Amino acid sequence: MADIVLATLNAKYIHASFGLRYLLANLGPLRERARLLEFDLTRRPVDIVESLLAHQPRILGFGIYIWNVAPTTEIVALIKRVRPDVLVVLGGPEISYETNLQPIASLADYIITGEGDLAFADLCHRLLAGDRPPEKIIAGGLPDLACVKMPYALYQVEDLAHRVLYVEASRGCPFSCEFCLSSLDQPVRQFPLPDLLAALQDLLDRGARQFKFVDRTFNLHLPTACAILEFFLARHRAGQWYHFELRPDWLPEALRVLIRQFPAGSLQFEIGVQTFNEEVAARISRRQNLAKLEENFRWLRAETGVHLHADLIAGLPGESVESFAAGFDRLVALGPQEIQFGILKRLRGVPISRHDAEWGMVYSPHPPYEILQNRLVDFTMMQRLRRFARHWDWIANSGNFIETTPRLWPGDTSPFYGFLRWSQWLHARAGRTDAIALPRLVAWLFEYLTVELGLPTEEVAPGLARDYQRGGRREVPEVLRRVLGPEWRGRAVGGRRASLKRQTRHLSQ
Repeated sequence: MADIVLATLNAKYIHASFGLRYLLANLGPLRERARLLEFDLTRRPVDIVESLLAHQPRILGFGIYIWNVAPTTEIVALIKRVRPDVLVVLGGPEISYETNLQPIASLADYIITGEGDLAFADLCHRLLAGDRPPEKIIAGGLPDLACVKMPYALYQVEDLAHRVLYVEASRGCPFSCEFCLSSLDQPVRQFPLPDLLAALQDLLDRGARQFKFVDRTFNLHLPTACAILEFFLARHRAGQWYHFELRPDWLPEALRVLIRQFPAGSLQFEIGVQTFNEEVAARISRRQNLAKLEENFRWLRAETGVHLHADLIAGLPGESVESFAAGFDRLVALGPQEIQFGILKRLRGVPISRHDAEWGMVYSPHPPYEILQNRLVDFTMMQRLRRFARHWDWIANSGNFIETTPRLWPGDTSPFYGFLRWSQWLHARAGRTDAIALPRLVAWLFEYLTVELGLPTEEVAPGLARDYQRGGRREVPEVLRRVLGPEWRGRAVGGRRASLKRQTRHLSQ
C-alpha cells in the first residue's frame, strides 16, 4: 500500500532511474507513504499496470523520456480506464517541452515541466490534502541545489552490484548547441561540494565501484573537477571506474596532472565532437576550438590510460556526406577507443528546428525523432548511415575485433568509405539489421576481407582468431579452423580491454 507511487520504464535494467530517486528523496514527510517502481521496455504495459495498481496508489508519478513515452502513453491510458480516480502526474524531459502537442498530456491530471525535485513534493502535499491546483501544467523552475536533497542513499545493494550509478556535481550547460536539450538548461549550478563528497564516500563505503557523472560539462568548473578527481584518486581500488563528459578543448595542466595518475581503464571520458565542419558548427551555435580539441585527444592517447568515447552526429543542417566522412576520418586518426556514430534527432523544444525550411530537414514523427533526410543527404543515404552506425557498434565499438577493424580500410583507404562499403555488403549479405551471432559475423568478415578486398588469408585468419579468442573463448569458428593449423584449437588469448558501460546521452537518466 502506498499513497504515492513513482514509476518509469528504463531503457534497460542497468539504467537505474536517477530522476525518480531525486523525487523520492525530496518528498519530506511523505516519503514513508511513497514507493518507487522501475520497469524496463521488455515488460508488457498491461502487466505494468497490474503491478502499479496493486499498491492502491492515490497518486502515480511517471518519468517520461524519449525512449519510454510510447509505452507509457499506453500504460496511462489503461490506468485511466481501470482506475480513473488515480491522479497521474507526469514529468521528465520528453514532456517538459511542446507539452500540449503530445497525446499523453491529455491523459494526465498534472504535468511538471523542468526540474521537479521540489515541485513534485509540493504538488503531492496539496493533492493528498484535497487541495487540487487549477492549473494542469506546473513549472518546476530551477531550485537552489543547496535545498535539494541528494538521492544517493536510495541506491540499494542490488543497484550497487548490478547497475550504473548516476551522480552529478552540477546542473546546466553554458553552451547553446541547437540539437541538445542541455542548451535549454541554463545557467550552470553547482551542488555543495562537501555534501557531494560525503555522499560519494558513503557510496564507496557501501561497495560502489562505478560512477557515471551526468554533468553536461564536468571540467567547466576547475576547482570542483579537481576536487572530485583528487577524491577518487585517493580512494581508488581495483575494479572502480568513473565516467565524465568533458568539454574537449579545455584541459588545463591542473587536470592533466591528476588524470595522468589514474590507472589505465579507470577513467572514461565522453567527448562530444559532433562535427569538424566549422561552418556547420557555427550554424548550430556550437563553440569549440578544434585545434585544441585535437591536441587534447593526442595528449590523452599518448600520456594517459583514459578510455575515450567520442561522439559525431550525422545529418546536421548543411553537412554533406563528404563533410561528415572527412570529420569521421579525422576522428578515427585521433584514436578514441569508441566512436558513437549518432543520427541527428529533433528533440522536443530544441531550436534546431529553425533550419528545417532552409535545409529541407525531415524528421520521423515518432521517438527518437531521427532525421530521415535533408537537402544534402537523401533518404537512401541516411538509411545507409543508420546501418553504418549499427554495424560500427558491432565491429569497432564492441571490443570483439580490435585487430580486424582497421583491415576494413586497408592502405590509404578512407576509414569512412571503407567501412561504408563493408556495411553495405553486410546488409546485402545478411538482409537484416538486428543482432547477428558472433561466429556468423566472423565468417562474413573473413569472406569480405579475403574475397571482396582480396587480402591474404594468412594475414586475415590469425587476426580474426585472436580477436575471437581475446574474450576468453577457447575455440575458433569453423571457417577459421579450415585455414588455421591445429595449434589454434583450445588456445585462449588474453588482453581484451575491460568492458565499460556505454550509454548515449538520452539514455543516461
